[in-house]
Amino acid sequence: MRIAVVVALCAAAAGCVSSAADNGASLSQQDPKWASPECQQARAAASDYAQREKDHPGWGFGVLLGPYSMGMVAAVKEHEHQQRRLLARQMHLQCSSQPLPKELDFDPASYAPKKTHYP
Repeated sequence: MRIAVVVALCAAAAGCVSSAADNGASLSQQDPKWASPECQQARAAASDYAQREKDHPGWGFGVLLGPYSMGMVAAVKEHEHQQRRLLARQMHLQCSSQPLPKELDFDPASYAPKKTHYP
């Protein structure tokens, strides 16, 4: 049981990243890229993702299933964290002429699913 609590706390701390939609609100609307169709699509994608994230059950669902489900819930939260970072990075690239901030300056290929070869 202690392990489940530790996993839950670690995943909760990792999941405390602002949403991509919130990051988009911090970008300058005076930037020439702001009105571009690519920026509008990136903002819409971030908004849709934020809404989908609010609609799923989250941690409460994992508690109902017992301590064994906490690992599954933690994995889902980690995936959401990665998706938020990718969406925030994409939105910044599409909507701002400024260089990427340090927290968004990463290789997006590192988040790609690993290809496994089965014998």
